[in-house]
Amino acid sequence: MNKTNWIPSIILITSPLFIVLAIVLSVLYGAKDIDALTVWHAITQFDKGNVDHNIIITSRLPRVIAALCVGAFLAISGAVMQGVTRNYLADPSIMGVNDGSAFVITLAMVFFPGLPNYQMILLSMVGSAIGAGLVFGFASLLKDGFSPVRLAIIGTIIGTFLSSVATAVAMYFQVSQSVSVWYNAKIHTVNPEMLWLSIPFGILGLLLALCIAKSVTISSLGDDIAVGLGQRTKWVKIISMLSVVCLTGTAVALVGKIAFVGLVIPHLTRFIVGMDYRFVIPCSAVIGATFLALCDVISRFINFPFETPIGVVTVIIGVPFFLYLIRTRGGERHG
Repeated sequence: MNKTNWIPSIILITSPLFIVLAIVLSVLYGAKDIDALTVWHAITQFDKGNVDHNIIITSRLPRVIAALCVGAFLAISGAVMQGVTRNYLADPSIMGVNDGSAFVITLAMVFFPGLPNYQMILLSMVGSAIGAGLVFGFASLLKDGFSPVRLAIIGTIIGTFLSSVATAVAMYFQVSQSVSVWYNAKIHTVNPEMLWLSIPFGILGLLLALCIAKSVTISSLGDDIAVGLGQRTKWVKIISMLSVVCLTGTAVALVGKIAFVGLVIPHLTRFIVGMDYRFVIPCSAVIGATFLALCDVISRFINFPFETPIGVVTVIIGVPFFLYLIRTRGGERHG
């Protein structure tokens, strides 16, 4: 379905309103409700001795900024993967990318404890590349290995294997308590220093994705058409995977594994703005950021006053959507 250009323009122009709304809701509501005036004073007249001010500045603001960044990063990753592979089930959490990151982070925490935050981000990216490489490598060895459902099965198997090995290693070296946060999304305890370090890496991944947005649109039509139009498909796939590795690795290093954002949001975005990835990628970033920030707010009230992991909320939304895609789309590729 082709959409006129004014729809993505409206989304991008109004995006600051949605983001501000998500920030306001996240800062105001939680185990302890804080009034708007206190929030304003915390930002403009911060008082170290005020408990509410400390909650806002050191916890809730970094938390919502992390949710916005991670939501955008994962949504862009999913959009790029779906466009380049023409696989409507492509998602970092399904294709082993998230699990590869968490696996390498686990090894780093066991064998190289105390690494600087920027090295953890870089290692997480390496893990993303390893996870994706294993999944696509195995898929290339099987007949019809790149069909959507079969690739999803391979990704699930590889991801489960990496998670199991990481868990076994963590238990053997008695660091399972520390490692568990990477598998259960530690967005409520986000490290502010890690957050500020993550943003430049995320921007790099976004810029790579935007640079190949037009090429991704052509790739989504099929390799034969892309080659016929003179596109260097190999380079497009390499740059797209660099973007995915950068974005996903940064997201996992920052808050741990969060599933299905990269699956649901690109589909929703394409339904709204059409198939042109020059619009799909930036709009996915906006919608993904807002979506995850609101999921974080919802997670605080499911079992109030205790917090539910944000991953539970995304799974509740993502699993039915995943099953719906399999039921309605079967084994076909999109494009």
